Amino acid sequence: MAPVVSALAAFAPEIETRVALTGQHTTLVDQALEVFGIEPTYDLDIMREGQTLYDVMHGALDGLRDVVRELEPDMLLVQGDTATVLAGGLVGFFERILVGHVESGLRSHDKWAPFPEEVFRRVTDVVADFCFAPTQWAASELLAENTRPDRVYVTGNTVVDALLSIAEQARPIRNERLATVVADEAARLVLLTAHRRESFGQPLREVFEAVRTLTDAHPDVHVVYPVHPNPNVTEPAEVLLSGHQRIHLVEPLDYLDLVAALRHASLVLTDSGGIQEEAPTFGTPVLVLRGVTERPEGIDAGVAELVGTDHARILERASAKLAEGRPAEMLNPYGDGRAGERIADIVASALLGRPRRLEDWSP
Repeated sequence: MAPVVSALAAFAPEIETRVALTGQHTTLVDQALEVFGIEPTYDLDIMREGQTLYDVMHGALDGLRDVVRELEPDMLLVQGDTATVLAGGLVGFFERILVGHVESGLRSHDKWAPFPEEVFRRVTDVVADFCFAPTQWAASELLAENTRPDRVYVTGNTVVDALLSIAEQARPIRNERLATVVADEAARLVLLTAHRRESFGQPLREVFEAVRTLTDAHPDVHVVYPVHPNPNVTEPAEVLLSGHQRIHLVEPLDYLDLVAALRHASLVLTDSGGIQEEAPTFGTPVLVLRGVTERPEGIDAGVAELVGTDHARILERASAKLAEGRPAEMLNPYGDGRAGERIADIVASALLGRPRRLEDWSP
């Protein structure tokens, strides 16, 4: 959302923009706020140890209701597919306020994968008045669901904007282990991110076992794994990956360090959504640790490959990608770095009643 916040600031004072955090992932969000220089107006601080989806939804709904009733905004913008996004969309609907959904239209067509995100984003799109689709494929999914065409805009994905805006910032890598691996010219970096709820249990153990076998088979490979704080992730990670000299379990990376890791990695293994879009900017091949993806553009363009969570499949395809090396050229099918500008332009057109200045994105 940072590029949208920045782009909307250009319309002040005609448009006043306020930022509300639910605090669903406090540490991770705080890192992003620092990088992009965003000062939130509201922080609901709903995060509690051991909380369930019920707790998150309850806290976000109540907190955002109070914010919206106090502020009485003309439009409420939400981004992505988290519980916070669904809660924000519902509050906007309940309070009869225009809702804009950034990164709208992503679909896996399996309500259990990713769980619960697939349902969260689908319901949000139902209540949204403005569906900011990152790609033409996402727009076609919305239209196939009978979303009114005048509600659908193709903007590119703001994650590409964010990446490009800070990719050239000269700042030393803060995480010591990552910095050591990047500085070692003889080492090849494999970045691992794995945290999806549908992978908890045996699927995640299969992934970790494959990663350990891969590292053993390639003496120059170093794996850096920023471990998600959920105990369902940290506990098997400690059991199956700790104690290996070339597997580095680290705290979640701040955004600048994550960008550095993506730039320097020989391969990315991930079940994340955003990283599927970020890595192609740097020509870094991606293996997606899921059975389905709501981002098929990368698969179609050859910049990503679905491998699931099967030990043998991961090992086979990761070894093959390491043998191939990084491609000489890779085009990012997810955006051109101006999505935030387009969304702000559409919002300004709707609220101020003036013609749009920018056209939809055509990849």
